[in-house]
Amino acid sequence: MVGGIVAGLGFPAFAEVPFDGPTTGPKAAEGKSIVVLAGDLKNGGILGVTNGVEEAAKVIGWDVRVLDGGGSIQGRTAAIGQAMALQPDGIIVNGFDAVEQQAALEGVVKANIPMVAWHSGPKIGCDAPGGIFANVSTDAMSVSEVAAKWAMEDGGDNVGAVIFTDSTYQIAIDKADRIKETIEAMGGKVLEYVDTPIADTSSRMGPLTTSLLQKYGASWTHALAINDLYFDFMGPALAAAGIPGDGAPYAGSAGDGSEAAFQRIRSGQYQAITVAEPLNLQGWQLVDELNRAVQGEACSGYVTAPALVTKEGLAKMGDSNQFDPDSPYRAAYTAIWGK
Repeated sequence: MVGGIVAGLGFPAFAEVPFDGPTTGPKAAEGKSIVVLAGDLKNGGILGVTNGVEEAAKVIGWDVRVLDGGGSIQGRTAAIGQAMALQPDGIIVNGFDAVEQQAALEGVVKANIPMVAWHSGPKIGCDAPGGIFANVSTDAMSVSEVAAKWAMEDGGDNVGAVIFTDSTYQIAIDKADRIKETIEAMGGKVLEYVDTPIADTSSRMGPLTTSLLQKYGASWTHALAINDLYFDFMGPALAAAGIPGDGAPYAGSAGDGSEAAFQRIRSGQYQAITVAEPLNLQGWQLVDELNRAVQGEACSGYVTAPALVTKEGLAKMGDSNQFDPDSPYRAAYTAIWGK
């Protein structure tokens, strides 16, 4: 392991790295207004991307309105309706499945409002389903494999994993399936595959954790989830059972690298690793892709790389609680936009 990154998997270290994204593209379209449809701003990944969008929008000179779906299907549908009423020049679908909101998003397509997205479905990159110009994400299957391989390397021959996912989202199912496949292919055991909504983690994870401890005891060695949010609410139940913060079951998340997760990992309190995405960079990428879309230019096709974040890696990062690669991406996008 080098700098908190799994060696040999081609992920960026926390040291300075060159920007591997686009170097050419259209100059900034002037005076645009855009809307960010945030699936749930309590989700650290969605919040981190939103912050990146707002930072990039200031540089490109656009107005941004953020609408929070509040973690519910009805809330996200309402946010899309609000966005349509604002008649923006572009929309960013941030952190929810486009299939879930297919009917509402068809109205956006009919209105000829360009859309880009973050984590809107399993197809990454250009021409995603549902009228999405570009779906920005890391390779979700690689993220899942890294989390699963970490558990196997950490636990050796005795891994007993519980996997947490949310069938509301196709990408969450796909990620959890890949975690399960990878663990079983490497000789580990999946004790249980738990389908529980991300939006309900605050009320469900405590009782679920207690129940799983009673059911599996010491054979439950690793907890693996498709999002850090699951572990926001697991710790108190583990503590109540007398399990120390650095004890089993060891928690690892296949995304997204939230600030709360970094704090847990740094302090050794009920989370060992996360596979983080460069959320702020992805916010800048979304603005760049939308700038291409509104001008009828081609999608860049850029796919960012994730990083395995460990306690050792965080110690080398100083006080930062976000994976923000030390690459000149801000300068690169600013130059493309002519700003």
